[in-house]
Amino acid sequence: MVSAPSPLYRRIYSVAAQIPAGRVASYGQIARIAGCGARVVGYAMAALPAGGDIPWHRVINSRGMISPRADGDTARQRRLLEAEGLRFDRAGRLDLAAVGWAGPAWDWLEANGMAP
Repeated sequence: MVSAPSPLYRRIYSVAAQIPAGRVASYGQIARIAGCGARVVGYAMAALPAGGDIPWHRVINSRGMISPRADGDTARQRRLLEAEGLRFDRAGRLDLAAVGWAGPAWDWLEANGMAP
């Protein structure tokens, strides 16, 4: 039996669910919105069950790169991002200025208790 995610993880997942296809957000960006540390966001993404609807693959590191995964499946994350039209440079980076997510709309932040 899989336990329900903690309130903090649910908060992180609700933020990540807002990232549209073709855009990415950093662990730190999600953390700032959700009110936690970037590593906690990484742990939350790693705890997601397979086949869920949270776009975990759209969360990358602040250098525009895919972080190593405990399950070793960074190639899958890259394939998913490329399928959304994102292109990596030779160093394996995405141009965050071009494909970075601006964050959720203000009304969404207010409605979900995350407005600064």
